[in-house]
Amino acid sequence: MSERREFSGGMKGKNLRYLDDDKKTPGATTRAGFLLLEHFSLPAFTQVLDTLVTGNLLRPKLFSSRTFGLQEGEVVSDLGLVIRPDARLDATALKDLDLLVICGGYRTELKADDALIHLLVSACEQGLTLAGLWNGAWFLGAAGLLEGYRCAIHPEHRPVLAEISRVTHVTSEPFVVDRDRLTASSPSGAFHMALEWIKALHDKALVEGIEDILSFEESRYRRIKPSRHISMSAPLREVVKLMDANLEEPLEMEQLAVYAGRSRRQIERLFKEQLGTTPQRYYLELRITEARRLLQHTELSQVEVLVACGFVSPSHFSKCYSSYFGYRPSRERRLVR
Repeated sequence: MSERREFSGGMKGKNLRYLDDDKKTPGATTRAGFLLLEHFSLPAFTQVLDTLVTGNLLRPKLFSSRTFGLQEGEVVSDLGLVIRPDARLDATALKDLDLLVICGGYRTELKADDALIHLLVSACEQGLTLAGLWNGAWFLGAAGLLEGYRCAIHPEHRPVLAEISRVTHVTSEPFVVDRDRLTASSPSGAFHMALEWIKALHDKALVEGIEDILSFEESRYRRIKPSRHISMSAPLREVVKLMDANLEEPLEMEQLAVYAGRSRRQIERLFKEQLGTTPQRYYLELRITEARRLLQHTELSQVEVLVACGFVSPSHFSKCYSSYFGYRPSRERRLVR
C-alpha cells in the first residue's frame, strides 16, 4: 500500500481525529487546576475543561486537570449543582500546576481574604499562568496580578475591577489572552480563551480538531466552515468560499480566477503563502473532508456522496479517500441512527 497522504495545514485540523499521527510525540503534560468559588459559573468551567479533555482525545496526555476549593467540602455552582473538589487549594498544590483558573460566577461574592491573596501571589511567583472566568479576574486584580495587563470580566463587574486595579485595562471583550493572564467574561468566551491558550502551546491543527469535535452536532447538518484560528486574507477567503459552494461540480482554476477577480498566479500565491499548499490540493481535501462528513452523518449511499463531492468514479473516490484516511470509504463508520 502506498504511503498515506497528509492533509495540508488548512484542512488537517478538520480531520485530525481520524489520522494516526505518529510523528507527533507528546511533550510534558500541562497541568491545570480549577479553583471553584461558591456559585461559580458551571457552564464557563465546563467549557474550559471540555476543551482540555477533547485535546487529550486527539493527542493523549497533553493535559491533566484537578479541581480545588478554598475549604474542605462541597461547592455549589450557579446552577445549584453541588461539586466536591478534588482537594483544598494550598501552597503544596501550586507546585504541581502550570495553570490556575479562578472560576467565578454572577453571584460569586467579591471577597478575597489574605490567605487567598497570598496563594495567588505565590502562584504568580512560581511562574504559573493565571486565568479568571466570569468575575474571576476580580480576584487576580485584588491580588495586584493584573497590573499592566488587558483583561475580560463580566459586564456587571467591570466597574469594581477598574476601581481596585486602576492600572489594568478592563476591556469589553468576551475573552483576553495577554501573555500569562487568561480571562473570560462568559462561557463562550471561556471556550475561545482556552482555544487561544492551547494554540500558543501547540499548533493550529490541534485547535481546529478540537473545534471540529465540539461542534459535532452542528456538523451533522451543515459543513464545518473555515476555522477562525486560520489566518486568511479576504481574497483567499473569497476563493475558499467559492470552492465550498461548488463541491458537486468543482470549478476549474480559470473559473475560480474569473469569479474571484484574481489571476491564477495570484490565487496560487495566496494559497502557498497563507495555507502552505496549492489550490488544487486544498480543493481536493475540502471535498474529501465533506465526503467523510456525509458518510458519517447522513444516510446517503457511497455513490450519492461521491457525486455530491465532485468525484467522477467510485474507483477514483475510493483511491483518494484511502490515500488520506488509510481505509476505503465503504469502511467509514455511520453515526446516524
